[in-house]
Amino acid sequence: MAINHPSFGTIADNRVIVFDTTLRDGEQSPGFSMNLEEKLRMAEALAELGVDVMEAGFPIASQGDFESVQSIAQRFAKGGPVVCGLSRSAPGDILRAVEAVKPAARQRIHTFISTSDLHMRVKLRMTPEAVLEAVTNSVSLARNHVADVEWSAEDGSRTDPDFLCRCVEAAIKAGATTINIPDTVGYAVPEDIARIFSMLRERVPGADGVIFSAHNHDDLGLAVANTIAALHAGARQVEATINGIGERAGNAALEEVAMALRTRQDVIPFSTGIVTQNILRTSRLLATITSFDVQPNKAIVGRNAFAHESGIHQDGVLKDKATYEIMTPESVGWTTNSLVMGKHSGRAAFRDKLSMLGYTLGDNQLNDAFRRFKDLADRKKVVYDEDIVALVDDEVVRIKDRVKLLALTVATGMGTRPTASLVLEVDGERCDAVAGGDGAVDATFNALQQVVPHKAELKLYAVQSVTGGTDAQARVTVRLEEEGKLVDGQGADTDTIVASARAYVHALNKLLAKRVRTAPPEILAPAQAG
Repeated sequence: MAINHPSFGTIADNRVIVFDTTLRDGEQSPGFSMNLEEKLRMAEALAELGVDVMEAGFPIASQGDFESVQSIAQRFAKGGPVVCGLSRSAPGDILRAVEAVKPAARQRIHTFISTSDLHMRVKLRMTPEAVLEAVTNSVSLARNHVADVEWSAEDGSRTDPDFLCRCVEAAIKAGATTINIPDTVGYAVPEDIARIFSMLRERVPGADGVIFSAHNHDDLGLAVANTIAALHAGARQVEATINGIGERAGNAALEEVAMALRTRQDVIPFSTGIVTQNILRTSRLLATITSFDVQPNKAIVGRNAFAHESGIHQDGVLKDKATYEIMTPESVGWTTNSLVMGKHSGRAAFRDKLSMLGYTLGDNQLNDAFRRFKDLADRKKVVYDEDIVALVDDEVVRIKDRVKLLALTVATGMGTRPTASLVLEVDGERCDAVAGGDGAVDATFNALQQVVPHKAELKLYAVQSVTGGTDAQARVTVRLEEEGKLVDGQGADTDTIVASARAYVHALNKLLAKRVRTAPPEILAPAQAG
């Protein structure tokens, strides 16, 4: 049965609303925080991907979060996805979220409160009757300001069924247009989820006039399966994140849900507005911004997702790709030809290749990227797609960083103490430093710390090859921790020491940005939802 919704009008019964929470739940993962510029770039990519609702953040959490949500709302002031702000049930939370999303053409307030016995007793220290009152008051207040209100029962999958029905009924009566039942701790199995959604739709008055939504965490690796079970039981909104990022083990991966629906129409006969050809570029953008690469065997977007090494598999694919591929690489944005460019390639061909890989650069950015490509081509026999992605991500997308690496020289050898000499640009000023260390990398990091003093501890240093061969680019990941704040940085270069310096500088820039945006006023209390 079709439902009339304030943001989407009449929604066909087989249409699934895609609610992306990469910028909110995804960013709550340790080390995954983004600055304002990165959030705006990610928001634009999500809009191009075709998400219906974009949960832009948690405005009450900090001034930085408020400004991020407001800026994203302003970016979509003339149209685009519904821009959603999360809030707890407190009036201050809701009014802050209302103010943040106000510039958007389409606005949503997403308010939540815990409903399980455990959460009410231990976390909220509230009685069930007090929680019910909070549900009514919070939804009513939100509905007084926006037409589109989503209410969530935090820890809904572990909530007493009768009490959950009472809460959902109260939310609907107060004006909620979407009801979300999260599996906040990833405890449920598909049978649990199907039973909960079926029960609510059968027992709660007014359930046929709202959209039911599924928000599943992946602690048992069942988030996508649980999401599909919810659809079969009547849910018509899925809440997911790019690459499945999120609290603890993460959320249902948007790309997996979207491609499951597209690939298995015979048993999951639903449609979305996702432009699946943009999936890979969106995944890569998020990996670059957060400095967390997806695992090689990750479904849909892992580099091995369409790779075949077994002789039997290779023989089958050569005869007919359908023997071992249930979807085409092109359908999610992969290209069939990974061997791309060389030192004789021109600017026009390079621009075309960037466009194919999902990059649209201005003239200055293109010039910087093309210069680095030519330098790379002189050092490598063959330049692959992955090489171009690494160099563009490493250099061009970080042009607004406060700290930039201009030059690096390292002297090392057997029997000598390694020494690093480097030149940085810090807030527009040139800074030089020389330092020694136990090795070339240690000396480089010591020199960097001279220029940008900090007390952050190095928690992770990892090196991997972007492609094969002795001339391959090294991609280095550096993780720093300062006063409980985790940041990851990445850098790529054919010289591992240079890549290490780039990664450390990237982490420093994220640390500097995080110092600013995680200093909320005293009146703002920390919170989480899921």
